Amino acid sequence: MLTSPKNAPTAMTPFPSIQVLEQDSTECIPLTVSSFNKSTMGNTPSTHKISAQDKAILDMKNQRDKLHQYQRRITVLTDRETAIAKEMLAKGDKKRALLALRRKKYQESLLAKTDAQLEQLEKLTSSVEFALVQKDVVFGLQQGTNVLNQIHKEMGGLDHVEKLMGETADAIAYQQASAISCYEVEDELAALEAEVTGVPLPEVPTAGLPLKDSLPDVPRSELSNKDRAKARQREREEQQVVMLA
Repeated sequence: MLTSPKNAPTAMTPFPSIQVLEQDSTECIPLTVSSFNKSTMGNTPSTHKISAQDKAILDMKNQRDKLHQYQRRITVLTDRETAIAKEMLAKGDKKRALLALRRKKYQESLLAKTDAQLEQLEKLTSSVEFALVQKDVVFGLQQGTNVLNQIHKEMGGLDHVEKLMGETADAIAYQQASAISCYEVEDELAALEAEVTGVPLPEVPTAGLPLKDSLPDVPRSELSNKDRAKARQREREEQQVVMLA
């Protein structure tokens, strides 16, 4: 049986640093593989925390995506509203034609309002001092959500638009709720009526308006005493009439 010399080198251990500590120290320091890996390896992945700014930007992008979807769908609805207005004019029903155009204007105003809101949000979220504008961003997101909810109510589909053909109560509610100018809708109605009937609108006159009859010239000859008395009498009577009125 072969024996190794006393001073022969020992075999290498998997953790040489642990072996040296056990040989040179009088007290044994408990070391585990897990604690060794945590202190020496440093390969644990670091988790990225989602900040409030990241969440606000994500919400803004989601709203923008919804807006693009609504724009495509509401374009179909507004085209149908125009077709209904023409059909009502052909039947001589101007009231329902006006209501259809008012709904169309209301839907278009919602899209314009939402687009402006999202543009403002993009400016706020790109600001360096986000902590100062965070409150405005949250408020803007809330306003954008409210407008999108209003647009979502308009997304009932073509069946909802077709109710204008037989029901007027829902359309009258839109007329009372919206703030669309009556003159703006009536101008579009007149243009559609001219298109349906084929009668062109009257042109605005370019020639100057005729002047009113000129007033009589002031007499240059001196008035007689009798005429002056009559004139003063008329003035007094006119003043009395004005005072009584």
